[in-house]
Amino acid sequence: MLMGVLFSVCLIAANLLETKVVQIGGLSVTCGLLVFPISYIINDCIAEVWGFAKARIIIWCGFAMNFFVVALGLISVQLPAAPFWEGEEHFNFVFGMAPRIVAGSLLAFLVGSFLNAYVMSRMKLKSEGRHFSLRAIVSTLVGETADSLVFFPIAFGGILTVGQLATMMAVQIVLKSLYEVVILPVTIRVVRAVKRMEETDVYDEGISYNIFKF
Repeated sequence: MLMGVLFSVCLIAANLLETKVVQIGGLSVTCGLLVFPISYIINDCIAEVWGFAKARIIIWCGFAMNFFVVALGLISVQLPAAPFWEGEEHFNFVFGMAPRIVAGSLLAFLVGSFLNAYVMSRMKLKSEGRHFSLRAIVSTLVGETADSLVFFPIAFGGILTVGQLATMMAVQIVLKSLYEVVILPVTIRVVRAVKRMEETDVYDEGISYNIFKF
C-alpha cells in the first residue's frame, strides 16, 4: 500500500513540477526530473518483490490518480476567479496544461511503466533472480526511453524541430537513467528489506502480461 501511495504521489508531483524549467550546467531540464525517476525505482521494487500482476494494478491506480488530479486542475482553471484574487495567471500556468501535453504525459507513463515492469519480470525469470542491479538499470533504460519517445513527439511535435526533439529526448533518457544508477544502492537495500519483512519473492511463472487483465 505504501509503495502504491508513493508511486501515485511521484507521478502527480512530476506533472506539477514539469512546469518549471531549470538550468543545470549547460542543460535545460524540468523539475519533474527530480521525482519522476523515483516512480520507476518504485516500479522496480514492486515488480521484483510482488511480481508483474501487482505492478499492473499499481500502474493503473497511478494512471487513474494522475488523470483525476489533471481533470480537477483543468476544471478549476475554467471556474471564474474571485475579483480580489491575484493568483489566477500563475494558477492557470501550473494547472492549465494543454490537451496534447496531458495526452502525451498519460500515454507515455502507461507505455514506459508497463515496459519497465515487463522487462524486470522477464529478466528475473531468465536470470533466476540474480543480477538485480543489471535488471533494474536495463528495465529503467527501456522504460525511460519508451516514455520519452512517446511523450515528446506528442507534446512538442510541430513546435520543435526534429533535432531539438531528439536532443531533449536523449538528455532526458540519459539523466533519468543515471538517476537510477546513482540511487541503486538505496534501491537494493529497500528491496532486500521489503522481501525480508513481507517474506515473499514472486517469480512470474506462467502469468499473463496482458495489461488489461485484472
